[in-house]
Amino acid sequence: MDYTDSSYSTYNWISMSEHIAIYAGSFDPITSGHLDVIERARGMFDRIIVGIGHNPDKTSLFPFNERVEIATTLINELVERNPESAPVTVEQYGGLTVDFAKNSGGSALLRGIRNVTDLAMETQLAITNRQVADMETVFIITGEAYAFTSSSLIRQIAALGGDVERLDTIIPTLVIERIKKLQEDPNSSLHSLGRDAHME
Repeated sequence: MDYTDSSYSTYNWISMSEHIAIYAGSFDPITSGHLDVIERARGMFDRIIVGIGHNPDKTSLFPFNERVEIATTLINELVERNPESAPVTVEQYGGLTVDFAKNSGGSALLRGIRNVTDLAMETQLAITNRQVADMETVFIITGEAYAFTSSSLIRQIAALGGDVERLDTIIPTLVIERIKKLQEDPNSSLHSLGRDAHME
């Protein structure tokens, strides 16, 4: 009887524990590929935390607070379209991603994989995180439409004056609108990124 009660209690504890995925990055800008990974993960975890990292030494397309605001708006819209799946929240953090994940009660880090190049790089990082922080990583393959989507490529196209409206299949309309405002503002950070791109 004691054995049965103990096993039942352990089962209850396991079944009631929350599985939280931490999807961390700079999200500068957040893309439709990022949103695709989040939506796919909502069927696998109890809750998703999107962590937006802050690195004050890095030149960004969007200011940190604006990245958080854009991501929050788009993710809230995603959740509203499918409220039955796992909830998603957006949080800010600085420092190491694994520290943020542990402090947030994360069960695993979530990473999107677009191609074999991503897989090689992310596998090495996943092994390191497991060895130094006991944090597992779950890979999600993005939809075929986003196989070549990258925030860095979008930043470069925008900085060099490209027509971002032609990227409407890989970045949300809200992001396109915000990038166009930056392109129209001669004092925006976008133009310094453009000068860096020309120098490369």
